[in-house]
Amino acid sequence: MSEIASSPTEVEPESMLSVNVAHADIRYRVYRDQFFSARNMISRGFRGRQSAEVHAVKDVSFQVRTGEALGIIGSNGSGKSSLLRAIAGLQSLTGGLIEVRGRTGLLGVGAALKPGLSGYRNVLLGGLAMGLTRSEIEAEMDDVVEFAGIGEAMQRPMQTYSSGMQARLAFSIATLRVPDILLIDEALAVGDRDFRTRSLERIDKIRAEAGTVIMVSHSLSEITSSCTRAIWLDNGVLRMEGDPKDVVAAYEAS
Repeated sequence: MSEIASSPTEVEPESMLSVNVAHADIRYRVYRDQFFSARNMISRGFRGRQSAEVHAVKDVSFQVRTGEALGIIGSNGSGKSSLLRAIAGLQSLTGGLIEVRGRTGLLGVGAALKPGLSGYRNVLLGGLAMGLTRSEIEAEMDDVVEFAGIGEAMQRPMQTYSSGMQARLAFSIATLRVPDILLIDEALAVGDRDFRTRSLERIDKIRAEAGTVIMVSHSLSEITSSCTRAIWLDNGVLRMEGDPKDVVAAYEAS
């Protein structure tokens, strides 16, 4: 595949910047178990687990302005989720820096919900973790239930929910308090069409309130319809940055 060079990112005034990613580099180790026959174990010895280094993100730089919606696209294993976790402060960098101005909220398919607790209890715990008071959470509870659209299931343990129900509730919890920077990692992929429409409307509302949205998605139509700018990651390298339609078109043609 031919490489498409990204245009240099213009330096924004600090007051306008929400996220600044400068020469970010992410490496981590993965481990795998080794299985040997009895003969090999005797002749070579048992070596147990072996590790390998993954170079997930390679010298990536870009900036995100306040009120902007940035889409990140790329194939599986391109470094999208690693980069998003680094912006959220959940993944260490091995090089470069990431500066974040404001409070981040990470929303993903694997959002940290308590499967043994009811939907109501998860809303309460999630709200408290965001710094809301119990009375503030209870005042928003009806809206959360209506937005999640799971009705009486709120009284049941989360482990009885389908993946779609969990995603709807996770999104509702994540947006209880509008974060300065909302990070979305494929969380809308498991919802139905109505949920995705309502979620995208809420994303637009967050942006209208001077919030910033960074979205990782395999749905290219969502990127082009919801984002003001996009970047394309390929094997950890930033290949292109610009208008979502242009970036998506280049990605599809690759």
